[in-house]
Amino acid sequence: MPAVMQAQVDDIIDGHRSTLAMNAISLSVAVLIVIINHELQLAILLWLALSMAILVLRRISVLYLLRQQIVRDNPRSALFVMSLGAAASGLCWAALPFLIANFAPLGSDAALVILLGGMAAGSVVKQIGYTPLALVFSIPILGSIIFSLVRIGEWPEYLLAGCLAMLIYVFIRRSLWTERMFVSNQLARFEATALADSLTRANNDILRQNTRLEALANRDTLTGLANRMFFNGHLNGDIARAVVVNEQVVLLIIDVDRFKSINDTLGHSAGDTLLCDIGNRLRDTITDGSLIARLGGDEFAVVVTGERAMERARNHANRVLLASRAAIRCGATKSVIGLSIGLAAYPDHGANAEELLACADMALYDAKRLGRRQMREFNPDLKRDADRQRVIEQDLEKAIESGAVTAWFQPQINLATRDIAGFEALVRWQHPQLGFISPPEIVNAAGVVHLSDRLTARIAADVCLLSKRLPELGIKGVTVALNVSPREFALYSVADMLERVTGEYGVDPSLIEIEITEEAILDPEIAGEQLKRLETAGYKLAVDDFGMGHSSLAYLISLKIDRLKIDRSFAHNVASFETNQKLISALVGLGESLGLDIIIEGVETAEDAAILARLGCTTAQGYLFARPMPVKQLEEWIAERQSKTSQTRKTKATHLSIAGN
Repeated sequence: MPAVMQAQVDDIIDGHRSTLAMNAISLSVAVLIVIINHELQLAILLWLALSMAILVLRRISVLYLLRQQIVRDNPRSALFVMSLGAAASGLCWAALPFLIANFAPLGSDAALVILLGGMAAGSVVKQIGYTPLALVFSIPILGSIIFSLVRIGEWPEYLLAGCLAMLIYVFIRRSLWTERMFVSNQLARFEATALADSLTRANNDILRQNTRLEALANRDTLTGLANRMFFNGHLNGDIARAVVVNEQVVLLIIDVDRFKSINDTLGHSAGDTLLCDIGNRLRDTITDGSLIARLGGDEFAVVVTGERAMERARNHANRVLLASRAAIRCGATKSVIGLSIGLAAYPDHGANAEELLACADMALYDAKRLGRRQMREFNPDLKRDADRQRVIEQDLEKAIESGAVTAWFQPQINLATRDIAGFEALVRWQHPQLGFISPPEIVNAAGVVHLSDRLTARIAADVCLLSKRLPELGIKGVTVALNVSPREFALYSVADMLERVTGEYGVDPSLIEIEITEEAILDPEIAGEQLKRLETAGYKLAVDDFGMGHSSLAYLISLKIDRLKIDRSFAHNVASFETNQKLISALVGLGESLGLDIIIEGVETAEDAAILARLGCTTAQGYLFARPMPVKQLEEWIAERQSKTSQTRKTKATHLSIAGN
């Protein structure tokens, strides 16, 4: 019963400050009594300090629970935290008799016994709403008194201890009864409130019946703004008029950022309240007679016509964005919502209402893509980009099946020996109409059309083919790296796919290296189990773009990562930048301390390669050594490199022989 728990939390917090103040006063009185009856002891001072510290921590914890809204969002946890604090204070009080030498509960220390009993009884009386908190405070105190009486071993003390034991029983029963009464009262109050709300809603529904038909025709029933049907007719009419009078019609499409998460976390009622508030703010902000409509869901539109329509529309957008910075109350909480706005104008961007809407939507998508909470105006590049993306998405499946999407490979070189240390597979696609498609475009399109598993499987197959071919080219024991996007771990089982592909081609998993960007490693819910499976199966694991994300060192160790791949941004002109050299040295040191191989990408000059080798980088890749190339060209490059290496070694051997003679 979250509502009842909330009431219990509120009841405790209402009296929390006075409870702590009374505790502090009582602690001081207890110490004073001890000083009067006994000589001052260090143990008593330490006890006082600890008890006061616990009171301070209890107050801090309550302030934290209030500030973080935990008392509203998770009252069960708030009750648990406050009960822990009460238990800690109770245990401190219970420890007092054991810190006093020759404690005489019915003699000189009777005042302390009365004070302790009063504290226990006061807790039970005060905390009627939540029994566990009162009991975890009072029972240790009463138990301490009982133990102090029993250990004296006299009949009067035994009798008093028995009475106190009965008092504990009464306290427990009384506390449980009062808590039941408290809960019962709260439930009755909630039911009465719900009934009143229900009657109010029913009455309002009856009053709205007379105007409902008219509202349904032209108005959005939630916000009172124009609805989509009215908006469509109005926009078409405005464009028809603009053709005659030769003026602009400017359309703003406004969308609430991450509205779904608001609905999911706070409920649809809070979402509806938010939409109504946005509608009201649009009315208050746009006062020049422009049409304001709710198109559906969390999408709104504004149609601006007349003189200086473009200038006015831009001003409207800026004022709406400014107004959105003010917090909106959603249920019991306040939230600052974000709005993204797309702008398009007739006749500059669209020849009719349908085209104008499409252009404004593209501008809106661009605003969201660039970080949200901003306005973007349509430009022709957006349409070209959208058309390009649509073609990529339409043709990707066929390209994967036909082999048009394939892997190119970039060699990795040992900086000390200049031997080939491995290869990295990079996705490539030369589209017949669009030309070269960049890897991010391919990966993003695969995610949109749900082809990520087939795309990665296609590249994995090429990796396996190269791995089997390398021994024939005179290269043995090197790995071929395959990039895996972090998002793929949430879309399908990467481990299952790789096991299937490597099994089909009969490739040793230890010759395949899986490169994962850092963000995947930080998500144990999604990626952790699959990465463990890959590690167990024998695949090499590498962290790509190391130094640019937020890798967890614990995960690097537990997953037995084999290699850290330092991002290319650190290698660029490293010979000229001392700061980059220090950063690389630190990253190399981190890798060495974890027993990991280090590779750096983006090496383009011999000077940079020399500096990197001096800094401890063992392996590198980049344009200095070779660009990514298709398999056939790679085989020719390997053969040529092997021939040059062999010739160089023969020449060195000849020189050594002559020198020896």
